[in-house]
Amino acid sequence: MIALSCDSAQSHRDWIKDLEGYCSLDGGKFPYPIIADADRTLAVKFGMLDPDELNNEGMPLTARVVYVIGPDHKVKALVAYPATTGRNFNEILRLIDSLQLVAKHNVVTPVDWQSGDKVIVPPTIAEKDLATLYPLGVETKPLPSGKGYLRYTPQPN
Repeated sequence: MIALSCDSAQSHRDWIKDLEGYCSLDGGKFPYPIIADADRTLAVKFGMLDPDELNNEGMPLTARVVYVIGPDHKVKALVAYPATTGRNFNEILRLIDSLQLVAKHNVVTPVDWQSGDKVIVPPTIAEKDLATLYPLGVETKPLPSGKGYLRYTPQPN
């Protein structure tokens, strides 16, 4: 993990001292580096500015952006919150759990999915392959359209 901020390096050092004093950090030290981007070069390059939120000098604040980058060095997910809204780290961890699960198994995580919940079998999987690919069973939900594409299976390990 790494952070980017449009504040100075000294501002980061001071803020980290406040965090270490306020929070109970494992090991007592701030766990990751912060890149100082006071001139906003990287924030502009990565589209991280929030045009609706300005600092005292009229400069846009950075949005609270999270990039999840996979082992292949490609962006797997991007979540952007306004500068005035804190991130939901439980949601970010849920997102990472989902990305890791679907990278390893041919499944889809449904809305509000939590680790251990049932997952969806992709509609691209043929009916004849279900028993082989999903040995824990598949439950097809009845839909008004009569189409059998909403199929659930227990989460694979």
